[in-house]
Amino acid sequence: MKFGGTSMAGSERIRRVANIVRRQQAAGHEVAVVVSAMAGETDRLVGFCREADPLYDPAEYDVVVAAGEQITSGLLAMTLQSLGCKARSWLGWQLPVRTDDAHARARIETIDSQALLASMAAGEIAVIPGFQGLSPDGRVTTLGRGGSDTSAVAVAAAIGADRCDIYTDVDGVYTTDPRIVAKARKLKHVTYEEMLELASVGSKVLQTRSVSLAMKEGVRVQVLSSFIDDDATPADEIPGTMIVSDEELAAIQKDQEMESQLITGIAADKNEAKIILTRVPDRPGAVATIFGPLAAANINVDMIIQNVGRDKGETDVTFTVPSADLLRAQSLLDAQKEAIGFNRIITDPKVAKISVVGVGMRSHAGIAATMFRALADRGINVQAISTSEIKISVLIDEDETELAVRVLHSAYGLDAADAA
Repeated sequence: MKFGGTSMAGSERIRRVANIVRRQQAAGHEVAVVVSAMAGETDRLVGFCREADPLYDPAEYDVVVAAGEQITSGLLAMTLQSLGCKARSWLGWQLPVRTDDAHARARIETIDSQALLASMAAGEIAVIPGFQGLSPDGRVTTLGRGGSDTSAVAVAAAIGADRCDIYTDVDGVYTTDPRIVAKARKLKHVTYEEMLELASVGSKVLQTRSVSLAMKEGVRVQVLSSFIDDDATPADEIPGTMIVSDEELAAIQKDQEMESQLITGIAADKNEAKIILTRVPDRPGAVATIFGPLAAANINVDMIIQNVGRDKGETDVTFTVPSADLLRAQSLLDAQKEAIGFNRIITDPKVAKISVVGVGMRSHAGIAATMFRALADRGINVQAISTSEIKISVLIDEDETELAVRVLHSAYGLDAADAA
């Protein structure tokens, strides 16, 4: 079981979490719990690091920011004990959770689970701080923002858990953001691939790294809400959204004689900015001179369009970068203007990426045509397109984001019939 920062924000919420955990143990389960720091606590600790030294040592930064999860793990263990449960905290270095030495962005390599499994078999609830581990040279490491989800999946894989329940401030994965579309439906099952695509294009339910690890290790992940009444039915009986393999979903649909859904969800991401380089020489290697410096600066490039060449052997190149990297990307490209040979750089931060995701795309034609027709009927202009095997993304004007999501949600028949 994993609980995020909003679920752990204060004594009252920690006691609510403790009751949810206690019910799962009372139902006969052996339980390990991974916790995040209290909401806002990691930001506060990062602020202290920057005040101490703007050019801080990453290893010492990890010592400071890992403290947030250490506090909540101890508090939850105490609270469980006050409710009559056997519980103890296991810090990252005590298991240990072994990582590489990339401080502030470490990756988990192995988790020693022998002592943990023995403790759980004896009826003890294990409370583990997420986000932290131990480097090869014995220093505390942290996994980067959102690392607690990854910690939870890694622990679940290490102990061979039946599933990994991730409790958050939403009660599952929806066909789109319910704040935009009131008729959005909660999905009972989503495949790993679909969740990876949704997470990468704007869905904030789970971190991409955690889904990727779950897919690699075959960990069944369930998304649930911790903001439920104390006397609510246990998760086993009223599930949220289960993230499973293609094979398991196919078996479920066969057992229930259900037809597979063509489209699983619609996601929107406003954290994109568009860059156009005009009159780039249309010759081999020209594009490499554009994207090489961006890659070296760790700026992720998403959608790319190279327009049809002009008569003079020139072309325009359009692409997107994260909004936060726009100024840095523009500065790098300006510095390389002579080497690249472009005429002008045009930027637009007021764009949004709208994505349609579904494994049904593999076996059905016409998905893209439906998308473009629905947007055209409402006068929404498509500025760029990118695709994968189970995703189509388009770039549009930011002001049309909500309209586009609602139009596409209806166009693919995702609206819930009984929604208000």
